[in-house]
Amino acid sequence: MINVQPLRPERNSIHDDTCPSFQEALDLVGRRWAGSILAAAAQGARRFGDYRAAIDGISDRLLTQRLKEFEANGLIERTVIPSTPVQIRYDLSADGKALLRALQPLTKWSVQRSARRAP
Repeated sequence: MINVQPLRPERNSIHDDTCPSFQEALDLVGRRWAGSILAAAAQGARRFGDYRAAIDGISDRLLTQRLKEFEANGLIERTVIPSTPVQIRYDLSADGKALLRALQPLTKWSVQRSARRAP
């Protein structure tokens, strides 16, 4: 959790040991299509085609890129199933599931905010 303290006049910069990792997490989930991919995984998408079918408008190139990023960051586990043809499965890791749980309050907040701002 970010340690939020009032700014003191003698401090003109914000420094907290958690800021770099928090910013990294925000950058990761804030990338284009990241939320949609995580939502599709939470709803049961396991194969590339499942993700593509669940997410309208995403390109194959961008989907591939995001899945690789999530795998590299330990949010998705990629499994190669030796068959003919070879099958690839993408499953949320324990960290990926924890991230989704952590994002639920933010999702709720954003929906409530949108409802208040709607004409």
